[in-house]
Order: sequence, then structure tokens, then C-alpha cells
Amino acid sequence: MQMMNNWNSCIRMGWALCLVLGLNACATRQENAPQTSVLTKPVGGLHFSPQDKAQWEAVTLPGKLRTAFRLEKHDRRDALSAHAQASASMLRQRLNVPADQLGRLQFAWQIDNLLAEADMGERDSEDAPVRLILAFEGDRSRFSAKNAMLSDLTEALTGEPLPYATLMYVWCNRRPVDTVIVNPRTDRVRKLVVETGPAHIRQWRQYERDVRADFEKAFGEAPGALVGMAIMTDSDNTRGHVRAWYGDIRLD
Repeated sequence: MQMMNNWNSCIRMGWALCLVLGLNACATRQENAPQTSVLTKPVGGLHFSPQDKAQWEAVTLPGKLRTAFRLEKHDRRDALSAHAQASASMLRQRLNVPADQLGRLQFAWQIDNLLAEADMGERDSEDAPVRLILAFEGDRSRFSAKNAMLSDLTEALTGEPLPYATLMYVWCNRRPVDTVIVNPRTDRVRKLVVETGPAHIRQWRQYERDVRADFEKAFGEAPGALVGMAIMTDSDNTRGHVRAWYGDIRLD
């Protein structure tokens, strides 16, 4: 009986992780979404602009309303707007950037409001107005028994295992900048706060991050290959409403 309860718990957690991660086959390609190829970082880096929306893979999450993404001018610059109304979905790119080529990551975003009830450390209120999500490959033999079971379960359900590690850059309601938040469902997902509180809402915020250093800060180990990138605005847990805009993303 205990084994059955543990298995049922893992099934529930596995599907919950599908909703949180969305970087593998847990996510469902939207009808008529463009087919994206794996991008290998060329000399000079990778540059994604809002006009590239057609090159991103639009994905929905099982049982969730879609966040609306669209290209628009905002504050005299091209941007991808994200409008979440009790919803969660994303745009993603499949990548193949070897660990020794990881460098500086530059990105920009703006939000119209915070979600008052959101808390990214709590599973029932784990929403964020903006996220930039990076998925990494690695040695799954190092997984804990629980994470190994979750990865096997996800692969059985979707055809793909969980990413070895997922690092999210997020805007938090109250935690200090540079805080690492471990996902309440698995320690293989960690969030790094790069903006906090309401002081800079309705302003474009520009960031430059050292991907390797941030990964090592979050996970305490060197990163593997970068295999996926996504942007996500979600309010499904708090049932709230939020608008955000994403600008250029560059990986050098």
C-alpha cells in the first residue's frame, strides 16, 4: 500500500513538473506552431529578437489556459508582449551550446504589475510575471532516487526525460536580488532572482548575466550543455492577471 501511495504521489508530481518545466515533451506544441530546429551557438553568439517570434516554438501546458504572446511596439521598441489571465504557456527554443561555450547572457523585460499572491517558493502560488528559463544536460546518474523516478516517469509519459537542471531568471515579489529559490517540487529546478518588488514596474530593465557563474551559484556544480531556452509568463496558480514585455535576448 505504501509503495502504491508513493507511486501515485510521483505521478501527481510528475505531471506537476510538466506544468512547471514545459521544456520537454510535457509541453504540447500548439496547432500550426512552427517547427524549430536545434540551434548551435555560432561564432559571435546567438541573438533572439522579438521579430523572431515565428522561429520560436509555441507550447501549451496540459490543462492550462494559454498566455497570449504577440509582437507589438512598446515604449518605442519592438517587444513580445505576454498577457496572462489565470494562464500558463511559453515560447521556447531548442539549443545545443556546449558547456565550454557558455558565456554572457543579455536580456530585457518590463512588467505592468506584480501578482500580489504569488510566492515562487510555494507550490500552490508559484507564479511569475516574467521568466527566462534555461535547461541543461548533465549526468542523470547523480539524481536522487526521487528525481530519478520523476525523470523516468516523465519519459514514460512524454517520451523525454526531465532536463538534468533548469535555471530560471525571475522577477520576485519580495526576495532579495541574487536569492536562489529551490522549486518546491524538485531541487533540479532553481530560480535566481534578478529583480524584486514594485520599484521598477513599467520600466524596461536590462540584464547581463554570467551563465556559468549563475549556474554554479544555483546548483553548486559546473553546468553541462545548454539544451533549451524559454520565456514564460504565468498566473495559473494565483488566478491573477499580469502583462509583461520581452525584448532582445543575446547569448555570447
